[in-house]
Amino acid sequence: MKTKVTNIISEVDKVISFEWIIERINSYQFELSFILINSRNSHLGKFLNDNGISVYHLEAQTKKEMFRAVFQCRKLLKGLQPDVVHCHLIKANLIGLTAAKLAGVKRRIYTRHHSDYHFVYFPKAVKWDKYCNSLSTKIVAITDNVSQILIERENVSKNKVIKIWHGFNISSFIHYDKQKSRALKQKYNPEQCTPVIGVISRFTHWKGVQYIIPAYNEFIKKHPNSLMLFFNAKGDFVETLNQQLKEQIPFKNYRKIEFEQDITNLYSIFDFFVHVPISNSVEAFGQTYIETMAAGVPLIATKSGIGNEILKNEENALIVDYKNSDEIYEAMMRIMHEEKLKKKLIKTGLDTVKKDFSIDKMIEKLEELYR
Repeated sequence: MKTKVTNIISEVDKVISFEWIIERINSYQFELSFILINSRNSHLGKFLNDNGISVYHLEAQTKKEMFRAVFQCRKLLKGLQPDVVHCHLIKANLIGLTAAKLAGVKRRIYTRHHSDYHFVYFPKAVKWDKYCNSLSTKIVAITDNVSQILIERENVSKNKVIKIWHGFNISSFIHYDKQKSRALKQKYNPEQCTPVIGVISRFTHWKGVQYIIPAYNEFIKKHPNSLMLFFNAKGDFVETLNQQLKEQIPFKNYRKIEFEQDITNLYSIFDFFVHVPISNSVEAFGQTYIETMAAGVPLIATKSGIGNEILKNEENALIVDYKNSDEIYEAMMRIMHEEKLKKKLIKTGLDTVKKDFSIDKMIEKLEELYR
């Protein structure tokens, strides 16, 4: 008999990791269904429909709608009768875990996708994290950093926490689609500027984009034909960063893009990449660390999330200090002028992610958890 797993996810659009899971999980042993919250017209919903996966939609924008969604979700779960409910992201955790408890689902899992974000920026929300912890029977921690916060700061039992790194289809980054890559280059760099520096970070304070901009301001003086592409350029810090860009960077030298779904081919248009969260604990995982190295793109980074566990300076990345524009600039110049170092970063970075971050390893651990 198949193990029935219902994934409950809130406020997402395209989530390629779920596409990989659906394509590769053992369909003879597991039957998947999905409940999407505030994601009715999402790419993920379309992918699920196109692949014959049962998907249901709930709306929960307001507190009143969230309360109603709990009972709507409970009704769905009563009908689906899953062996396991697995929730992702805060609204899904609150609604899904509560509904699963009310529906009598005995195995209730959530993946913790944030680290100390609530402690730092929204202390009143910590109680909701603890509420979700209490309702779950297992919590998937995506890094050591998340495990430590759960166990040491939120007093979760070690027996409840299981660490599973995110997995990636590494070959899709290595063997990218050259035709799609050319189309992306034409779309975002029609003037053929060089070098092209990639940044994929929400415009929120803790991502550290405000320290990249002054570094790039200096870089342009030596490389006036360069281009910096800011992807995912939306968030609660957008007005501050927009003003900073306007004041410091000529318009011809940067582009802001809110969303690009073709992530696996996107990295191929970058000459190097910058990712600099402002502390070692603020990033829960940091998928861009893995994606950059899988794509063979030299990485400049601070250590946060999974970076704490895998990054080695001058081996697979150039590590810079937190909140330090001068070091970011120096690292950018080294990438440009030290060819031997650049090649080493590319090779060692790819070796790092091939070893531990395949999607198959992640699915193997998820299947074991679901059993």
